[in-house]
Amino acid sequence: MGAPPSLPAAAALLLLSLLAGVHCREAQLDVGGAETYNASDAAVYWGPWQKARATWYGQPNGAGPDDNGGACGFKHTNQYPFMSMGSCGNQPLFKDGKGCGSCYKIRCTKDKSCSGRAETVIITDMNYYPVSKFHFDLSGTAFGRLAKPGLNDKLRHSGIIDIEFTRVPCEFPGLKIGFHVEEYSNPVYFAVLVEYEDGDGDVVQVDLMESKTAHGPATGRWTPMRESWGNVWRLDTNHRMQAPFSIRIRNESGKTLVAHNVIPANWRPNTFYRSFVQYS
Repeated sequence: MGAPPSLPAAAALLLLSLLAGVHCREAQLDVGGAETYNASDAAVYWGPWQKARATWYGQPNGAGPDDNGGACGFKHTNQYPFMSMGSCGNQPLFKDGKGCGSCYKIRCTKDKSCSGRAETVIITDMNYYPVSKFHFDLSGTAFGRLAKPGLNDKLRHSGIIDIEFTRVPCEFPGLKIGFHVEEYSNPVYFAVLVEYEDGDGDVVQVDLMESKTAHGPATGRWTPMRESWGNVWRLDTNHRMQAPFSIRIRNESGKTLVAHNVIPANWRPNTFYRSFVQYS
């Protein structure tokens, strides 16, 4: 076996992989020590523009990871309403999964290829190795959208750029909140992905209400679900749960919505169910 590459060589290889757009959870960079942050700094809507850095991963014109998903569990992020404008966020943006679905305006001006135009991105994945206090690891599509016309590839070749960001409400015209029952769910284990919340865009608590019988009235009791991973919430029980299920969600602002009997009696795993409710 040959000798390991020298430090400069290793750094060069890392930079080349970054410029090629690696997965955000593999972009390990030493930024010279951890920076302190206040997660609430990223929660103020239309607040002052704050400094951050941005990288990109996946395909140059892609939605991020190969499966168009990520650590939040969202499906089909290459389609509406995500439209490939997703981003990994480091901890003050990802918030252990509770930042999933949050929307931000971002812009860049320092790089000569930057347009200065603000674009909206959605947190869809986790960035474990930040290069700054706030770090957006963008899809190739989102990164390119920050460029002047015709300079998308040139900007992507910059690798790491300085940006500014501010939190904005999410807007998904024409969509109601949806619930994807995850694979392997069964009568004693139920896991659901929550998607397409207007406003905060995120979910900080999910509760489930069973029915007394397969087609009877609801029990009137809410059972808290616990966060499984990303925006997937789960409930493990010692009895066979009776559907249909009503689901109650709470967002970061404390607003709650109830989707009555959104999961039908004949529900199936790996199936999407759309509600009739949405944050206004």
